[in-house]
Amino acid sequence: MKKGIALLTLAILLLVSCSKENSTNDISTEGNLKSNNQKATGSSANDLLSDDAFTSMVVELVYVDGLEPSAASVNNFVSFLNARTYKPGGITVVKRAIASPGKARYTNQDIVAIEDANRTKYNSADKIAVWAFFVDGESASNTDTGVVLGTAYRNTSFVIYEETIQGLSDSPLEPSRSLVETTVIKHEFGHILGLTNLGSALQSDHEDTENEKHCNVKTCLMYWMVESGGGISDMVSGGSSPQLDAQCIADLRANGGK
Repeated sequence: MKKGIALLTLAILLLVSCSKENSTNDISTEGNLKSNNQKATGSSANDLLSDDAFTSMVVELVYVDGLEPSAASVNNFVSFLNARTYKPGGITVVKRAIASPGKARYTNQDIVAIEDANRTKYNSADKIAVWAFFVDGESASNTDTGVVLGTAYRNTSFVIYEETIQGLSDSPLEPSRSLVETTVIKHEFGHILGLTNLGSALQSDHEDTENEKHCNVKTCLMYWMVESGGGISDMVSGGSSPQLDAQCIADLRANGGK
């Protein structure tokens, strides 16, 4: 009987110990829960769009050394956020460089691991945090016929394949780098805001049946070709970044946005 009690006590102690360890690993250096920023893409759309839970936003913009996005692209991104979200406490961008992870190709799992090792900003009492990473190398999902320019992969996280973008821009007959960066950044963040049918409910039937979670309007920012190296040149051929169409804006407004 005493032996049974001792084993039960040991099991309880081990359980408590493991719980404390897991809890500690989930707390950031600022004392915030990391797991709140490790959910499915689109699941925090309302939190980002409205001021119900968070009245301000911080964007932790991290780039591989030498691959900083242009100031124009960052300013355009912030303007996009201000135009579509209610954050009366303001939107702040905190930028910093990190050394190259040293890979030629990155899987989504690689990108997640890099974020987990380097992210410092997490949701706090009234401020929602976003992670934006500009990486060297290329996506492991690239094929002989197309390349990936960006991916939204968590509720507040996205990656931009900056080296790939630079290879497609700023040369004769190619679009400007800032224009391509701006377009891809806004498109990926559109997914984080729940577009299309990814957390912000459809107010009309405009999801592309052949390219799910994208708008079927060919001139819309959320059209699937924006993510593709083979298609983005056509999307920005007019010299300006495509905008959200009226149907996508209606989805955002119905979920608490502007």
